Amino acid sequence: MGEEVKLIGSIQSLFSFRIEWALKLKGVEYEYIKEDVRNKSPLIFKYNPVHKKVPVLVHGGKPLPESLVILEYIDETWKDCPLLPEDPYKRAMARFWAKYADEKVIWVWQAYMAEGEEKEKAMGPALESLAFLDKEIKGKKFFGGEKIGFLDLAVGWIPHWLNVLEEVGSMKLLDAEKFPSLHEWAENFIQISPIKECIPPREELVSYFHSALIYLRSLSANKP
Repeated sequence: MGEEVKLIGSIQSLFSFRIEWALKLKGVEYEYIKEDVRNKSPLIFKYNPVHKKVPVLVHGGKPLPESLVILEYIDETWKDCPLLPEDPYKRAMARFWAKYADEKVIWVWQAYMAEGEEKEKAMGPALESLAFLDKEIKGKKFFGGEKIGFLDLAVGWIPHWLNVLEEVGSMKLLDAEKFPSLHEWAENFIQISPIKECIPPREELVSYFHSALIYLRSLSANKP
């Protein structure tokens, strides 16, 4: 596969890094194009006119949006270091849990934004989703077994980004006592070289999500 590969992403995006991790695990050379999600460039409108969001993979001039779709495309295009298991049932379940986690991240976001009783209400579903993931990873090194797989990358934002959201949003979700298996996975996952080398500085994320929280709460306060 000698065609040019570009990844349009952002450190503010919880989902951009799963694509970068996949490319690194596969040994694919790529150009990273940094996008500012608060001041979107014409490039993102050109390559993702439907959702106007990152990440976008551009392979041989052809753009592909939506991170889980991109992960499957990468796995099918570059065969080394397979992300999805060969067994059809296990493949289907990896997709199921990845979709589940992406759907439930809204509760983490709402808990981060909310205050008082509303924060407690949002934390309930967020904790429930973490409990399911804790049960799924129990007894395994990675969700993919002995090697990092599709689901590991899909929920790979949890160790770093969730920790930042917890700090900025004054909450605690990934508790080591409540979710020991998921917590242990998070500690191990973030130390893997291809994962660790892509993770943005914590201070930069804290600064971004702090300013984002102030802005989002001001919008909420000004609603009629």
